[in-house]
Amino acid sequence: MTKIEKFKKQLANIFDDDLHTKQWENFVDYAIIGLIVISTLSVFISTFNISPFCERVLHIIDIVTVITFTIEVSLRIWAADEINPKYKGFWGRVRYCCTFYGLIDVLSTYSFYIALFMPLPYTVLKSLRVLRLLRIFRYMRSFRLLCQAISSKSREMFISLQVLVIVTIMLSFVFYFYENAAQPDVYDNVLMSALWAFTRYLGDMGNIIVSEPPITTAGKFIASIIGILGIALFAVPAGLIGAGFSEAMDDELHKEVTGKNIGKLKKVFERKLDRPTGFQVVPQHLSICDIQARMGMKTDDIFDAVDNSDCFRLINLATTQTIDEHPQDKLAVEHFMINRPYGCCIDRGSKITIVSPASLADACIGNFSYYLALIGGFNYISREIGEMRPYRSYFLFSDRYNQEENLPLYMEDLERMTSREGSWTLTPLVASGANEPAYPTIFHFSAGGAKGDERFEGDNLIVQDMVAYKSFYEDLSAELESKFDMGSDHQRYHNVSSPNVFARRYSEGKGCKNNIVLRIAWSACLWDSRRIAIAKTIADALNRHFENDATKEYDKDLKLKKSGY
Repeated sequence: MTKIEKFKKQLANIFDDDLHTKQWENFVDYAIIGLIVISTLSVFISTFNISPFCERVLHIIDIVTVITFTIEVSLRIWAADEINPKYKGFWGRVRYCCTFYGLIDVLSTYSFYIALFMPLPYTVLKSLRVLRLLRIFRYMRSFRLLCQAISSKSREMFISLQVLVIVTIMLSFVFYFYENAAQPDVYDNVLMSALWAFTRYLGDMGNIIVSEPPITTAGKFIASIIGILGIALFAVPAGLIGAGFSEAMDDELHKEVTGKNIGKLKKVFERKLDRPTGFQVVPQHLSICDIQARMGMKTDDIFDAVDNSDCFRLINLATTQTIDEHPQDKLAVEHFMINRPYGCCIDRGSKITIVSPASLADACIGNFSYYLALIGGFNYISREIGEMRPYRSYFLFSDRYNQEENLPLYMEDLERMTSREGSWTLTPLVASGANEPAYPTIFHFSAGGAKGDERFEGDNLIVQDMVAYKSFYEDLSAELESKFDMGSDHQRYHNVSSPNVFARRYSEGKGCKNNIVLRIAWSACLWDSRRIAIAKTIADALNRHFENDATKEYDKDLKLKKSGY
């Protein structure tokens, strides 16, 4: 991220329009509100007979506020794409300027510069200055709730308005038929009758449209009905808005409660000391019962917090056990890191990238992959966001999956990190799940060959440097066997020859040409107390063989005691 991009991101945080974030940026918000109030007061004072000195002071205030607002509005427009991606580019900025607040910003600020080249009436300039007061709505919670209430009931209000208009037009026709015979000069067409009817809703307008009231019995009766409808014109929307406002308040309260519960969930995922390595690591999951016991949260509160958060999901631990282990359904909460629309991407400038394309579906494999990358100092990319059912893994996809919303961005980031000279990727996947038998070996390495092809050669492989790969495999498999008594195999049980394997897709372009797939049994990457030590062993082997760095220092974050990632 460049300095300009960082500055734009800081501006987006400053212009978040939220006075309840308790950030230092709030100073800017309050300063803007203060200037708006001062500018409005100066207009108010200018309406009185004041001394020349006061006029000069007000003129200086006007100049200062115009310059300040010009800078603020210009920066706000420039950083609009960071606030919301839909405002990206020139036309995106134009769309931002056409929004309610954008239009107020532009009209109340830039119009004063137009006056330098084109004379504008004094009353227009004064009116535009007062228009600044509407900018305070941006920071008012009550106005937001009102807009939300109107928006939530807009359909009902539109339907009621439709009924009112249709009934009024119908009554106008009947009204015309009776009154035209009695007062042909006054009600000479249906349009005059309709205009008279609609003006009744607004009260006495000074007889602008029709000066004469109805004189027939039927006309008077219709006029009384229109009067009742006039009451409904305001009563029905008022009732709807009131109901919507109440619902908006309930939603706001629910968001506050949910936000607190999300904060509790983040706290409960406190880093724990991994004794074999000495690292502080985030738990890969916490059971519902554990969260209830530690935080005093109700089950519904936990579910609600998970549903409304972007870094938690529910998992069934039964899916992480083979049929030989007789799995029982057990709900738990998984915590993960997210900084991209598809999940997480961390570019550490390494030649090695740890790729996790199936973290969304395979419980806790993202946690293992994250620490594998962190320990080794490698790049990391993980798919954490998407639909669970039907689930389409980024590891294996065909042309019909290209419609996946975030897949192009995922592949773009992956290709960017793996286009460096001497790049390698390692893709950790789980080996087996519920209702599947366990394999004799724990670690299953593949270089892109077919199931049962245990040779270190062949066509259409996703590893070009098979000499380096073979050396890495033999070294690491021996170490895993000696340290953890866990066996490994090469392309014995899993097929990676499909043309839809993602590694084949991005390696066709600028991406990495050396891609290793490592399937790991859940018993090792999730349930084994030595799982972080296993990740460290794999990371050290990757550094020895592909980074040529056997003494790389571990990230200081591994020693920090805190909650979450």
